[in-house]
Amino acid sequence: MAEQPVRATSTTAGMDRRIERARPAWWRRRATLLALAFALGAGLIWQLLPASGSTDIAAADIEAGLVEHAAFDDYLPVRATVTPAVTTLVGVLSGGQVEKLLVQDGAAVLPDQPLAALANPELQLDVHTREAQIASQLASVAGEDLAIEGRHLDRTAQVEQASYDLLRARRELGIRQQLHDQGIVADAGLRSYAEEVSYQEKRLARLRSGGAAEARITATQGARLDDARKRLAGNLAAVRAGLDALVIRAPAGGRLTNFTIQPGQTLRPGDPAGQVDSEGAWKLKADVDEYYLGRVRVGQKATVDGALLSVTRLLPTVKDGRFGIELTFDRHPPAGLNRGQTLDIRITLGATSRALVAPVGDWLAAGGGNSVFVLDTDGRHARRHPVRIGRRNPERVEILSGLAAGDRILLSNSASVKGDMINIR
Repeated sequence: MAEQPVRATSTTAGMDRRIERARPAWWRRRATLLALAFALGAGLIWQLLPASGSTDIAAADIEAGLVEHAAFDDYLPVRATVTPAVTTLVGVLSGGQVEKLLVQDGAAVLPDQPLAALANPELQLDVHTREAQIASQLASVAGEDLAIEGRHLDRTAQVEQASYDLLRARRELGIRQQLHDQGIVADAGLRSYAEEVSYQEKRLARLRSGGAAEARITATQGARLDDARKRLAGNLAAVRAGLDALVIRAPAGGRLTNFTIQPGQTLRPGDPAGQVDSEGAWKLKADVDEYYLGRVRVGQKATVDGALLSVTRLLPTVKDGRFGIELTFDRHPPAGLNRGQTLDIRITLGATSRALVAPVGDWLAAGGGNSVFVLDTDGRHARRHPVRIGRRNPERVEILSGLAAGDRILLSNSASVKGDMINIR
């Protein structure tokens, strides 16, 4: 726009001139520029501010995974500890002071092998005293046995004598009967011999009857004496075992461990002295997350280094979110195992099958895996979807509902996200 010519005016008061400036274009006016700047700033702020109920997360902090149909291996990896299949404690039966160690900790031992000798003078004196008492009682029982045998012999001798006397009386009566028949002996002479025979017969009958009664009484008394003899013999063996208990012995064959007693140490009955671990026979112990409490069962199979195992015991008590299991080898365990060694095993929970699966991640810890953020197709937003999950293994989790094949989910922990939308910046 051309500038207008400046006109000079003259007045009677003097020679001053008035200069008129041209007005700027509307787009160069200050108010217009301020309005444009405000509009641009408001738009920028609107773009930068998150939508209501959404959270901004940097793209570098996002880890995504794909939901797909794939083979699902239903297994559980566990780190297990090698322990002896059978552990037998070595106990102290009788108290005393350790006098001598016969083997060292870690040695291979046989059943009933002496491990250590104890000294207990008071016990030894008590044992000898009780041995003498029991020996005296056994002698008394033996005396009663001899008395019974003597009475039995006397009764037998009396019966034999009465039998002989009866035989002789009958012989004399026979001779006198012949003489009487010949008229040599009178009736009175024959009668005395007949009376003698009758007497001897009654005498023998009484002796035999008394012998039968005595035999019944003797049998009862003998049985009682036999019982007393057995009890005394058992007591004597137990008393002598008291001394034998001063020798600590291996309760089973295997490897002696935790055998830490020292000469001069005083032990009380029942104190532990060590343990014997089965040599070459092992089992595994492991702690499992409580999530699998209803899925791990006795009889399920597991593998480690090509060896097959079976779950043999469940310890359902949950401690610190975990419970214990025990596994044993179906056949021979791998060579070179040692007590306390750790192994990575794989427990088979079910058969392999195709399923809708998603990668495992920290998203399972947010709300127990009940929801997950699904990325939009533009990759700039993610929206919360409720889901229902099923089985899981270390790589994948089974999706029962809420997602479809091809969905991309956020694997990061979204527990701190407020609202149901994430803006990815």
